[in-house]
Amino acid sequence: MLKSFFIFLVLIFFFTGCTNKVPYTNRSQMILISQEQELALGEQSYEKTLKDSKVIKNTKDALKVRKVGKAIAKVVNKNYKWEFNLVENKQKNAFCLPGGKVVVYTGILKVAKNDNQLATVISHEIAHALARHGAERISTNLVAQGVFTAGNIIVGTQIPQYNRAFNIAFGLGSQYGVLLPYGRMQESEADEIGIHLMYEAGYNIHEALKFWENMSQGKKEGYEFFSTHPNSKTRIENIKKVIQQIENKKVKNFNNLIKNKNLGERLH
Repeated sequence: MLKSFFIFLVLIFFFTGCTNKVPYTNRSQMILISQEQELALGEQSYEKTLKDSKVIKNTKDALKVRKVGKAIAKVVNKNYKWEFNLVENKQKNAFCLPGGKVVVYTGILKVAKNDNQLATVISHEIAHALARHGAERISTNLVAQGVFTAGNIIVGTQIPQYNRAFNIAFGLGSQYGVLLPYGRMQESEADEIGIHLMYEAGYNIHEALKFWENMSQGKKEGYEFFSTHPNSKTRIENIKKVIQQIENKKVKNFNNLIKNKNLGERLH
């Protein structure tokens, strides 16, 4: 009976979750929380961040962050209440919370040398919110907790002597086999979506490569397997492929335009 319950639980999570599609990549997602819940969590976190941080306003850099952010947001088909704030922090980081609340740390401006490279950062972070990666992470953790609890019940009642071994194996398996690879996948997906947003907003997508080259300078990276993020070399190679796809599509569209134009002239 417990085994049947365990299988039923996994199937419920799977079939109720895989109903959302990621924009641009069209990947199926498992989302177990509503968008209203997601937006509420984002708003709470955003308010706390601003309260606990030194927000920089009306400087050249703050206005640049706002200008680039608005340009990217304009091509996103989401009715978010967009906000773009520059926060004093030496970390080379930025984030976008659900609902379009973007925070850029001053540290990242030392790496993003121009508007195009800043657009790389902001479009990547907006891509996370657009793809609902936060809600997806919460959902993944909920499933992992559910499976862990069910597994503990089964092992504890059927073979209790293996309970500790199960806990260790499940912890390592879920961490390195599911959660970390999922994190790297989301980062790569945000890179891909971000390049499309940059392109649609009119920014130079080749500058994305220079930005990640800047990020990798003087940085000693460990094994990708143990990280939530792909290393810089992997990111650069993946971004090159996305840029090539965009350029191939641009050439194809141009050739089709010329072909249709020539056909139209012959018909006349």
